[in-house]
Amino acid sequence: MVRIPIENGYYRFKLEDLLKSNNISMNKLMKDTNTDFKVIKRLKTGDLVRFDIFVVAKICDYFNCSIGDLIEYVPNKHKED
Repeated sequence: MVRIPIENGYYRFKLEDLLKSNNISMNKLMKDTNTDFKVIKRLKTGDLVRFDIFVVAKICDYFNCSIGDLIEYVPNKHKED
């Protein structure tokens, strides 16, 4: 799992965990979903600025999972005054 901090919290990118738990390589995922390797790598590492909803849907369909199993947003906890 990769954590990418942003101003109001952080994103967890969980593709690496899905790949490991299903014993699937990035190359196999790339071929099976007809997705560019660079796109999968960026989704795995969190090195992106926007999500391609079509790629996310392909990957979710492939793993039979929801978007929250792939990407999760965790907001900062607000302190009460």
